[in-house]
Amino acid sequence: MPARAKQRRGQVVETAKRFPALALLEFDSVAGGIHAADAMVKRAPIALLKAGTVQPGHYLVLIGGSVASVEEAYGEGVGVGAGCLLDSVLLPDVHAEVHDAILGARRALTAEALGVLETRGTASLLRAADAGVKGADVSIAEIRLADDLGGRAFVLFDGPLPDVESALAIGRSRLDERQILNLALMPRLDENLRGLLSAGTRFGACEPLEPEGAEGSEGAGDATG
Repeated sequence: MPARAKQRRGQVVETAKRFPALALLEFDSVAGGIHAADAMVKRAPIALLKAGTVQPGHYLVLIGGSVASVEEAYGEGVGVGAGCLLDSVLLPDVHAEVHDAILGARRALTAEALGVLETRGTASLLRAADAGVKGADVSIAEIRLADDLGGRAFVLFDGPLPDVESALAIGRSRLDERQILNLALMPRLDENLRGLLSAGTRFGACEPLEPEGAEGSEGAGDATG
């Protein structure tokens, strides 16, 4: 597997990519999405990494492989699914952190600043995230796509304040303004919130956190009756 070393904040962070290229296609028809996925895997020797339904009734197809194979399969998918294709992105030299985050990897937040870029669709988010992490000295803590988000997507950029600002600006420049739902920049992220976000962004899986000095809490041993 090819490896890359990226200089970041005085350290060399080794990353490995399994697939040099990725592509994501989003369809507004389940039948159309399955049809396109079938055509893609028949067209070129690619890996079908993920395929399935997401909110709100869309169908996502994520493929990986060599640049030539992914480009060929992507073109086939765009053609076959043209009538129901909402958005798509081809990343012929996908950044390792984008690659891993799409497949579920998550990094702890370690730097001073946090940037959040939120889009209305999935493919557009990946285009922005890939550009942002390539153009600025940041890490990607997490990428969430569509599931439990009503079809929305977001990326968390972690790094020094100037670099997070740059990543957000670069990501935004790759998007149509209609695709952007919101951006947020936190120059000095609260340490308690940092711990929660590092564990994940899903509400149902969030563990309660009560910082020292929080008001309104009563221990079981304080109860009288």
